[in-house]
Amino acid sequence: MVFYDFEVFKYDWLVVLIDIYAKKETVIINNPAELLQFYEAHKGDIWVGYNSRNYDQYILKAILCGFDPKKVNDWIILQDKPGYRFSSLFRDYPVINYDVMPNPPISLKALEAFMGHSIKETSVPFDINRPLTEEELAETVKYCRHDVEETVEVWLRRKEDEFDAQMSLVKAFNLPIGDIGRTKAQLSAKILGAVQRDHNDEFEIEIPKTLRIERYSSVLNFYKNPLNRDYSKTLALDVAGVPHVFAWGGLHGAIPKYSGEGWYINVDVASYYPSLMLEYGWISRNVKDPARYAEIYHTRLKLKAEKNPMQQPYKIVLNSTYGAMKDRHNALFDPRQANNVCVGGQLLLLDLIERLEDHCDIIQSNTDGILVKLRRYEDYDLIDDICWEWEKRTGMRLEFDEFHKVFQKDVNNYLIVPEGPLFDEKGKPRWKCKGAYVKKLSDLDYDLPIVNRGIIDYFLHGTLPEETVGACTSLRDFQKVVKVSSKYKYALYSPTIVYQKIRDEKGRSKTVKRFYGGEIQKDQTFRVFASTDTQKGGLFKVSGKIVRGREKNPEQFANTPEHCFFINDDVTGLPIPAELDKGYYIKMIYDRLADFGVTFDTLGGGL
Repeated sequence: MVFYDFEVFKYDWLVVLIDIYAKKETVIINNPAELLQFYEAHKGDIWVGYNSRNYDQYILKAILCGFDPKKVNDWIILQDKPGYRFSSLFRDYPVINYDVMPNPPISLKALEAFMGHSIKETSVPFDINRPLTEEELAETVKYCRHDVEETVEVWLRRKEDEFDAQMSLVKAFNLPIGDIGRTKAQLSAKILGAVQRDHNDEFEIEIPKTLRIERYSSVLNFYKNPLNRDYSKTLALDVAGVPHVFAWGGLHGAIPKYSGEGWYINVDVASYYPSLMLEYGWISRNVKDPARYAEIYHTRLKLKAEKNPMQQPYKIVLNSTYGAMKDRHNALFDPRQANNVCVGGQLLLLDLIERLEDHCDIIQSNTDGILVKLRRYEDYDLIDDICWEWEKRTGMRLEFDEFHKVFQKDVNNYLIVPEGPLFDEKGKPRWKCKGAYVKKLSDLDYDLPIVNRGIIDYFLHGTLPEETVGACTSLRDFQKVVKVSSKYKYALYSPTIVYQKIRDEKGRSKTVKRFYGGEIQKDQTFRVFASTDTQKGGLFKVSGKIVRGREKNPEQFANTPEHCFFINDDVTGLPIPAELDKGYYIKMIYDRLADFGVTFDTLGGGL
C-alpha cells in the first residue's frame, strides 16, 4: 500500500509517497519521469490518500499524461469541477485509489487536532507567483510528509470499521480490487445489479395495507395531501402526550428535558428499513432481480446466527441501499421507493404507538423504535402481547432492551442506563447514548472531551463536575477544535473590543462594537483552551465583507471562551498549565446538564 499526497504550485509540484509495507518513503519534486517510474512499479498497489478520490489521483494522472498539474488543480479547486472530466486520457493511467476521508467530510487538520498532534500550517503560500526556493521546497516537503504520516494514522484508527469492511465487500462478492475506492453505496448498487432509470413518481407513495391508524388519522391525511408533496413540509402533533414531528425524512418525538427512573423498554424494529423493503416490495425498481436483495438478507441472518464475522459485508449492502435510493448519482436512485420506506415505516410505528399508549408512557419515538416506561412491571407481558400482534400483522420483528434510568435532552440527545453492571463481560458499555453532549468519543472525535465526560460521569455515577474536572490531568481533554471555513479569510486572536456610541443614518443614538488590533493567524485550525488570564482575548474569524461601508465585525468561534489560549503544536502528554480556567469547563458541564432538565440548588465550588 502506498500512502501519498501532492502539493501543487504555479511553477512547482511535489509528492510524498510512503510504502508502509516496504517502510520506504519517496519524495518526487518536479520530475515526471521519476513519477512515471514509481507509478509503473506500484500501479498494482492500493494508493491511499486523504481526499484523493477527488483530488490527488487526478494530479497524479495529469502529470503522467503530460498536463500542467496547476491547471488540473485549478479545475478542481477554483472551478469546482470533477477531476475525471478534465481529460479522457486519465483512463490510460488507472489507479487503485482508496480515500481515507470520512463521509460526511472533515478536514485532515481537524482530525489531527482531535488526535492531539501538531496542526501548524506551512508558511509557504499556495498562490505564490514564482518558483519556490530550496528552503520553501524543503518546508513544503516537511508539511506534506506530516500530512501523509497523519493519513496513515487516520487509516489505522479507521481500518477495522472502514477499510476492512470495504475489503470484506470486495472479497465476499468477488469484486475487482479496483472497486476498493468506491463508496459503500456504489458497491451496493453494483452488487445488486442496479441499472440507472428515471422515475417521475417521487411522491406517489404506497400506504401499507397492514396499517391500522384510528386516533391519528391527521398524520395519514398529511401524507396523502398533494399540497404536502414537498420535503420542507412537516406536521407537528402531540402523540400520546409527547410532541412529535412527522416529515419526509422520518419520525421524531420526545419529552424534552426528561429524566426518570423506573422500568423502561426500548422497543426497536430489527433491520427496519431492509425488512420493509422485503416485506412490502420497496426495494429500488432499478434492481434487476429483487430476489438478490432477499438472498443477501437471509444469508446475513444465517451468518449472524452463527456469529460469523462474514455477516458484516452483507449487512453493509442491506443498510446502504436505502440511502442510495435517495442519491441521484447512484444507480439505485428511486426516490418513491425511498419515500415508501421512510413514510411507511413511521406510519407503522405510529400504529404501534396507538396500541401501546393506553398501557404505558411513551418517552421517545424515533426512526426505528419507541422508548416506553411501564406503569407497573407486571404490565410487561401485556406490552409484549401488543407488540406480538403488531409483529404478526406487519411482518416486522421487534427487539426489547430493558433500562432503568433515562436522561433525555431531546430526541437526538439522550443517555439510557440499564439495571446492573454498566459494562458487559467484554468491557463494552451497556448504556445507550446519542447526541453531541453524551456520545462515545474516539481519537478521531475528541472535542471538549472533559465536558462530555463530566456529563456522563454525573448520569452514570452521580459524580459532580468539580470532581471530574479536578481529577483530569491531560490538557488534551480540555481542547476545543475550531477551523476557519472557506467563508472566512483568517483567524484573529485577542483583538481589543471597544463599545462606542454613534448616531445612525436617522440620527438615533446607539451603541456599537468595534474591534481594534489583534494577531492575525496564518493557521486555519486551532486547539483552543479557556484561560484565567483576563488580559488575553478570544479567537475570532474574519470574513472581510463590507457592510454599509465598513468591514463586518469579526465573529467569535462558537463554544470558545472569552479569554483563551491555543496550542497548535502536539499536546499529547502535556500536563495542565496553571493558566487553564477549569471553572469555565465546570460551568459548561452544569449548563449542559440543565439542558437535560437536571437542576442544582447551587453550583459546586469551582476549581
